[in-house]
This record gives sequence, structure tokens and C-alpha cells, in this order.
Amino acid sequence: MAKQKLPSQGIGFYTALLVALLLISGCTPETPAAQSDEPVRLTLLHTNDNHGRFWPNQYGEYGMAARKTLIDRIRAEVEADGGYTLLLSGGDVNTGVPESDMQDAEPDFRGMSRMGYDAMAVGNHEFDNPLEVIRKQQTWSSFDFLSANIYDGSGERLFKPYRIFNKGGVRIAVVGLITESTRFIGNPEYVEGLEFVLPEKEMATLLPELKRQAEVVIALTHMGHEMQSIGTDVALAKAVDGIDLIVGGHSQQPVCTDSEGALLADYQPGAPCKPDFENGTWIMQAHEWGKYVGRADLVIEKDSVQLVDYQLIPVNLKTGRDEHAEMVQASIPPDAELQAFLQDFQDKGGEALRQVITRAEATFDRRDKRRPSNVSPLGSLITQAFRQFSRADIAITNSGGIRDNLYEGDVTVKSLMQVMPFANTVGYVDLNGEELQQYFEAIGLSGGNQRGVQFSGMSFTTDGDIVVGDENQPLDPAKIYRLATNSFLAAGGDGYPSLLDKPTYVNSGVVDFTTVQQLLAGKESISPAQF
Repeated sequence: MAKQKLPSQGIGFYTALLVALLLISGCTPETPAAQSDEPVRLTLLHTNDNHGRFWPNQYGEYGMAARKTLIDRIRAEVEADGGYTLLLSGGDVNTGVPESDMQDAEPDFRGMSRMGYDAMAVGNHEFDNPLEVIRKQQTWSSFDFLSANIYDGSGERLFKPYRIFNKGGVRIAVVGLITESTRFIGNPEYVEGLEFVLPEKEMATLLPELKRQAEVVIALTHMGHEMQSIGTDVALAKAVDGIDLIVGGHSQQPVCTDSEGALLADYQPGAPCKPDFENGTWIMQAHEWGKYVGRADLVIEKDSVQLVDYQLIPVNLKTGRDEHAEMVQASIPPDAELQAFLQDFQDKGGEALRQVITRAEATFDRRDKRRPSNVSPLGSLITQAFRQFSRADIAITNSGGIRDNLYEGDVTVKSLMQVMPFANTVGYVDLNGEELQQYFEAIGLSGGNQRGVQFSGMSFTTDGDIVVGDENQPLDPAKIYRLATNSFLAAGGDGYPSLLDKPTYVNSGVVDFTTVQQLLAGKESISPAQF
């Protein structure tokens, strides 16, 4: 099928209907379906990686109530012109903000239902929870949780693989796919016994079935744009012909390209956005947290899907963080009914989350990793808390478990929970020096710290050898050392060797951020230089 370029940004939807349009391949079903000769206008709306942000931030940006106002406006506009809408989420609704985390993301799922989402891809952070919590979240949701490539121990799919929507007589298949890496980045306790099939393999197998039932195929994914060579949106588009659009998540980026097709590394809110285009498939992603609503205006004809216009619409994003910052675009008022509904959930956090523990004299930036240790002051702070609590010699944690910075100003229970939102518990194990050395080699702490493990209580010599304690002593093969870590790593998360089978392993049951709270208690202030 012929393909053309997306029209220049700024061309209106109705004007663009009159110009040359891009044709996307893969729309002709194996068994033709009854369809009108009249083109169908479909506006696809999408978000991804909500991560608990049902409420606006302290600057009044994003939030579900304002998002609903925007979506309702677009729906009314499209309907008045005789078109149809479809609202999709690229997954990871869970984990990120204490008010949401403490309530199993109930406000988020109920808020999405009130906005009228049609489907969501299951994301890896949905598996921060046991399956019974995910099933409870499904009961709060009026939309489908989709994932074709997750199988249980009996070989049955864990979720509905796809759903067929009928829009103006056109059948649209929306199929969910999750990153295969969930098997080791998901909580080991909750993904044990599940199989995550490579998305390219699953989609290639499923596509003929979809083509028999639908004229349009949309992959709703939580795989990342191009984080690695396989199992990503780009890899899927290149490997499988016949996907019309990929609506993604996971890498938490605005997928916008320049005139040469290269991804923009510094996309600015409100600027034009041309999605990525690979092997006849448009690939789009709307950054994170509901900061944007992605809008793809499509015209569907008997043998083509035409992308007329695409926008990333900012939801009350501002030009900066000072008092003079302005809205990037016109302010969007919150939907009053949804705002009132969510207010009750926001209030449930109460005084406990707002308790001030100490004050940070400067921001602890999780990305500010010192050389040669590759450890940030924030990583050092957290692991020092683990050591103090466990009376351990050494403590480690994973960089991926540190989800936010500890910002300058008051340090509250809430801010600690945002840094460590997974509610992992602290555990420890007693190992001799030889066992500890073997463990460190297995996790990439041999000859340096290329993996970026966050640690304290140890360091490296100029030759890359591990030394322990304030006196920088080499590991003694016969000496017993206590190692503290979080329950995620202890259970084998991120591909670490499991510690659960060690007879000396103890899970304290104390949540990780609580140990940091204990370390900071009584300190008037802290600064990165102290850690």
C-alpha cells in the first residue's frame, strides 16, 4: 500500500482532509468486512505511565480533573463533525505518589473510568501488586485491561488479549502487549510462574486472527520506544508488517521526530510533534503522568488509514517553576464533578504524609552519581539507612528502585515515599567473604560498578578490588559480613541472585522508606555533601 508523509504541523483537521494524506499499511482484512464507502473520521486519544498522578502537582500542572475537561471538549468537537473517538492508556497506572499507592491506585482507576477510557495495556508496574490487587483494580474499571503476551502456569492468558471496537462500521482491533523484561523487573513475588512472551513473536502469531476480524490494527503497548534491540515499539514495527499504529508507554518520553525522522531529545511542551514512522507503522507515546493527551486524527477508508494530524496537548504545563512561570497553552479548568470525587482520596493521606522529618539544604538528585563509585548521595543516604537499621556492614539497592529526587526544602513522609514508592521491605543476610565476593561478581560489582548499584559500607581500590569499612580492608574469605538490601533484590529482582534460600536471610518486614525516616529523625537539616 502506498505511503506518504504526515502533513506539516499546524494544518487543521478539516483543511488537512483536502491535502495529500499518509497511507499506513496493513489495513485490508484477510476476509473483507462490510464497510461503507464513506471515510470514517476517528480521533485517537492516548496517555501512558500515569504512576499515581491523579491529582495536580504543587504547580497546578496535569491532574485527572483537568484532563477530563480536555477530553470532553475534544469528544464534543469530534462528535459534532460526525467523527468518533477512542481513548487508550499505555499502562503503568500504578506506583509513584503515596496518596495513590496507599489506596492501591483506586482513585486513578476510578478516575479513568469517569473519563471514559476504552482500554489500557497492562504495564510492568501493575505487577508491583499481587494479582488479587490487580483483579480488584479491574473491578473499579469500566475499561479492559489488555495483554496478549502474559501467560499463567497452565498456559492460559492472564488478561484479555485484544478488543474489537466498531466505529462507524469500521472494526478496530486494539491488542495489548507488555515488555518481556517484566519477568525480571517486576516484583519476583508477583511474577513468579508467569510467562512473558517476546511481543514480536506474540503479535506475529496473533495478527492473522486480528485481520480476520478487523480493518484496523492498533498495538497498545507498554514496551518502550527503542530502549533495546528487541521487545520495543520500534522492534515490533520493524518485525511485524501490517500494524497500523503503535500507542506506547514504558520509556516515558514524548515520541516526536524531526524532519529527518530522528527522535527529538529536547521536545518542548506546546511544540509540533510528528510521531515516529517505522515500516509503515506510526508510533506514538505521550510522555508520562498525564502531562499530555496525545491526539491522532485519522481518516479510515476501505483500503487505507490516513493520519491527518497529530498533537501532544499539554495539560496545564508551565514554562518554569518560579512565580513568573506561565501556562504553555490556555489554562484548562478541572472538571468539577471529578475534582470533588478525587478530593476525598487526596484527603485520605492526612497529616501522616505531611509530617516534616528534616530539611534538605539542597536537592539530592538521583542521577548525580559520583565517580568512580557510580553512587549518588541519595543512593548513599538510602543504603546508609539500611545499614543502620540492620546493623549491616554493607548495604545495596538498585538505581531503578529510586524513583524521584529528594528535593530541597522540607523532607516529609510523602517525599520519602515518592523516592521509594514500591513499599519494599528491608532484609539482611550473613555471608562469609567468599560468598559475598561471589554475590558481588554475579551482580556486576567486580572490577568497578558499571551497573550503577547503589551501595554504602564498601568502595573500590584503583585496581577495582572491593574494600570494606572505614579502614578500607579487603574482603576476608573466612569473615562473616552482614549485607542489607531490599526485598525486591533479595527475591531475585533485576536478575540478581535470590537470597531467600540462604539460612541466614531475614526479612525485617519494615518498609524501606521507614528506615530512612529513622536515620533522619532528629537531624535539623541534611545536605548531599554529608552522604
